[in-house]
Amino acid sequence: MQSINSNINLYYIPMTKLKTTTVGVYIHRPLDKNEVSKNAVLPYVLKRGCMLCNNSSDVYKYLENLYGASFASSVLKLGDDQVIYLGFETISDRFAPCGEKLVSDIIKLLVSVLFEPVQFTHETVEQEKNNAKNRILAEINDKRRYAMVRCGEEMCEGDKFALSVLGTIDDIDKITAEDLKSHYEKIITSSVIDIYMCGECDENAVTKELKESTMKIAFSDSSLPKSQIFTRQGDIKKVTDHMDVVQGKLSMGFRTNIEANSSDYITLMVLNSIFGGGAHSKLFNNVREKLSLCYYASSSLVKHKGIMFVNAGIEFENFDKAYNEILSQLDCVKRGEISELEYTSSINALLNELESYKDDQHMMQLFELGQKLSGVSLGIEEMKEKISKVKIEDVKNIAKKIELDTVYFLDGKEDK
Repeated sequence: MQSINSNINLYYIPMTKLKTTTVGVYIHRPLDKNEVSKNAVLPYVLKRGCMLCNNSSDVYKYLENLYGASFASSVLKLGDDQVIYLGFETISDRFAPCGEKLVSDIIKLLVSVLFEPVQFTHETVEQEKNNAKNRILAEINDKRRYAMVRCGEEMCEGDKFALSVLGTIDDIDKITAEDLKSHYEKIITSSVIDIYMCGECDENAVTKELKESTMKIAFSDSSLPKSQIFTRQGDIKKVTDHMDVVQGKLSMGFRTNIEANSSDYITLMVLNSIFGGGAHSKLFNNVREKLSLCYYASSSLVKHKGIMFVNAGIEFENFDKAYNEILSQLDCVKRGEISELEYTSSINALLNELESYKDDQHMMQLFELGQKLSGVSLGIEEMKEKISKVKIEDVKNIAKKIELDTVYFLDGKEDK
């Protein structure tokens, strides 16, 4: 890690296997109702133009001159951390036909986009507000995704994590160009900014370029948003929504009671894989295949909040059967009723997934970023080694910590 200044850190992940170099910029903001919608719009406005490239057309031409380099923007939710993301990809300098310094040119664009944006115009901001609202509507149209989001909102009501990373349509409507520019000016020098470079580059040269480009900018001290593991007391929360859907969507939220930096988290990963992490899992093979109670059934972890979600697409009349069978399969795990095939397949699935990151620079960035936010320094090979040592008895013991918290069901029309 290279410290550019009090706010900006540069991380270099060497990967000589591929012919490209990617640069990911991650601006960390605490999830906050007062700014979540502005943050959801901001990266797309930043992408529209800067002093180096005044508009989208100029940005496109600049990237084309770098042999078709790419530039993407989005917003992520990692626990209680809302991350404004800008991503660049170019062929590595070693493969530049005429010896061009392509990575240096990407860094120049990155710095200008971050610190010299010029498109806080009424027209541009209104366009990106409409695009932001369309992303919210698209999430609603993806009923599988929507059910899990709604489950998380209901489960974490009153907690920061309940906020949508995409913001809300009402709050987006209220944003003006002046508001967004003022918000940008406030946060750009008061946020932790992590820059991950993955591929081949001269780390020292990039560090020098970033330091020289930002040395005249006044930054204020900042810290990473801290995610709090989700806890709640009380009865299981049950929520049903009705929409015009032909298939019911069941989402169940569980408290794992395990922190992301706990030594037990590796075992929790194995548990999730066994329970519902793929075609080898109990949910897939028993609830879906053997009993035909659902069209899909899987489980996933929200690492930084200590949450596990189960999602299933079911016929409306199969709600009770599917619900009971999902809990029955979790009880099997709690009793240690795990076959050798389920165990070995789950271990291998996790090992293969981690190994696949070595072929995906974006996933390598997210892996390293996730480790940093968790306060964990384990690399891929160290994680693989620890996963390989997890035993069925370990999984059984960890499973006993898991508690059902919220049951969300997206049902059909009430008059069906």
